[in-house]
Amino acid sequence: MKIIIKLNSILEERGISRREFARMTGIRHPTINEMCKNQTKRIPLDNLAVICEILNVNIQDVLELVNIDE
Repeated sequence: MKIIIKLNSILEERGISRREFARMTGIRHPTINEMCKNQTKRIPLDNLAVICEILNVNIQDVLELVNIDE
C-alpha cells in the first residue's frame, strides 16, 4: 500500500498556484512542492489541518491509500 497526496490536482482544479497556496497556508513553498510531487515522507498533522481548512476539504480528499500492485 502507498499513500498518494492529491494536493497538486486539487490546486490545479481550483487555479491556485503552489506559491500562492504556500502564502495562504503559511507552509514553506518547497514543502508544498514536495507534497505536490508526492516526494514528501511525512506531513505534520498541523500542516494537514491547515491544508484541509484552507481548501475546505476532508483529509480523504487530500490523501489516498492505493494498492501498489495495481
